[in-house]
Amino acid sequence: MDVDEIRQLESKLTEFLDGFRDCFDRKDTRAHMGVYVRGQLSDLPEKSVEPIALDADVAPRTLQEFLAQHRWAEDRLRDRLHQLVAAEHQGPHTVGVIDETSDPKKGEKTPGVQKQWCGRLGKTENCIVTVHLGLARGDFHCLVDGELFLPESWDADRDRCREAAIPDDMVYRPKWKIALELFDRAVGNGLRFDWLTFDEGYGSKPEFLRELTARQQRYVAEVPRSFTGWLDPPRVVTRQYRKNGRGRGRKVPRLASGSRPAQRVDVLLNDPRLRGQPWERFRVKDGEKGPMVWECKHVMMLIKDADGLPGEMLHLLVARDALNPAELKFFVSNAPPETTIEILLLVAFSRWRVERCFEDQKSEIGLDQYEGRRYPGLKRHLILSCVSYLFLARVRQDWRGEKTRADGLPTAHSDGRVGPILGLDVAPITGPDAGEGSPQDHMGANTPHPGPQESYQADPTKTSRTRHQAYRDKILSMGCELAL
Repeated sequence: MDVDEIRQLESKLTEFLDGFRDCFDRKDTRAHMGVYVRGQLSDLPEKSVEPIALDADVAPRTLQEFLAQHRWAEDRLRDRLHQLVAAEHQGPHTVGVIDETSDPKKGEKTPGVQKQWCGRLGKTENCIVTVHLGLARGDFHCLVDGELFLPESWDADRDRCREAAIPDDMVYRPKWKIALELFDRAVGNGLRFDWLTFDEGYGSKPEFLRELTARQQRYVAEVPRSFTGWLDPPRVVTRQYRKNGRGRGRKVPRLASGSRPAQRVDVLLNDPRLRGQPWERFRVKDGEKGPMVWECKHVMMLIKDADGLPGEMLHLLVARDALNPAELKFFVSNAPPETTIEILLLVAFSRWRVERCFEDQKSEIGLDQYEGRRYPGLKRHLILSCVSYLFLARVRQDWRGEKTRADGLPTAHSDGRVGPILGLDVAPITGPDAGEGSPQDHMGANTPHPGPQESYQADPTKTSRTRHQAYRDKILSMGCELAL
C-alpha cells in the first residue's frame, strides 16, 4: 500500500458511508456513524466507545448515546448492507456460513451475559454469545448479520431484560432458530446462497435441516457421531393393527416389528459398503503447519423424520485427518445425488472463512469490545462492525484484484464454470479400485435446488458407490486439490 492508496481511502470511505445516509434523519447523528466506523478502522489499540470518541475529539457520552439511545434506522441500515452485498459480491458459487462466537464479559449487566460455554476460552465462563451469518465467494468473505443469543435465565427475568432495553418480544430461541432468522432475513433482502455450511452444533438439529430443505436451500452440515440414519430403508407399516381385533390400534405409519433402528453414523462406518470402500485423499488447504490432508468415504443415507420414520435421503461424507486418522468428521448434505465428493468437501471446509471473519473483526475492528449495558447498543455495534468489515473486504478485493484460484473456482469475471480440480504427482489406480466418472463439477451451476424428495422408497445402494477417480498418493501428494 503506497501513500496515494492511503489517501484514496478517505474518499472511498466517505462514498461508501454515503450509501447509508437515508438511515439517519439528522445530519449530526449520521456524522456519529462516520466517527464510529473510522474508529473501528483506525490503528487504535482499544476500540471501545471511549477511546474512539476521545481520538475523534467527541464526548464519550455522546457516542454512547448514539449507539444506545439516539433514533436512527439500524434495521434499514442492515437491510442496505444485505442489498449492497447481494448486488456487488454474490454470484455463482456463493457459500453462506453459519457460526457463533463468544466474548468474555465481567459483571452481570451486559445483555445476555451469564456463565456458559465460551469457545474463545475453551471453557464455561461469564460471556455473551452471538450467532452470525457470513458469506464467502472466491477470495471475498464478510459477515452479513449477527444476533445475540438470549439465555433462558434472561428470558425468565423480564425485569432484567427491560433494564437492558431488551424488547418484550425478544425471547429465548435455540441458536439454530436464530440462524434460521438470519438466513431468512438475508434472503428477504436479495442474498442467495448456492450452499450453506455449519458445524455440528447446528447440524445436530434435524429440525434445522428440515427447515432448510423446505426452503430449497442446499447445505453441507457437519454432524456429531450420534447422528442417526439408515443405509437400507427399513420396512414401514401403514396397516392398522388391533390386538384380538379390539382396542385402540397402533399408530400408523410405523416401523415394522423387527426393523433395524436408525444407527449412529460412527456405527454405519462399519457397514461393508463403507468399511470396504477405499479412502480417497484430498489436500483441502495449506495451513500454517503445512498442507491439511483429509481422506474421505461417501455413501447415501436416510435420516429420521420428525416421526422417527425414514425421511430425506442425504449424502453421508466421512472424513479423517490423514496425519491423525483417529480424528473423524461426519458431514451430511441434501445436494443432488450426482454431486461429487470434491464439491461437498469444498463447501464443508469453507467454514474457516467465518472463523477468519471473527478473527479479523476482533483483532482489527473491535467486535468483542462492546462495553455497554443496553441491547440496542449491542445490536447496532454488531451491525456497524459488519459495515466496517465490509469496507475493509472491498478495499482488499479492489487493491489485490480477482485472481484465479488453485481450486478451479471462477473469478468474478469468468464464465461461471468450475475448471478441473488440480492433481499433484499422482498415478491413477487401475483395475477394481478405480472409480467412475470425472473429478469435475459445476459448483451450483445448472444444478437444481432440492425439492420434495422420495424418502424411504429410494434405493440408497444405487448411489452409495463413489463416482470419482481414485488416486494413489505419494507421501502427501494428493489426487485432488481443494485449496480454499
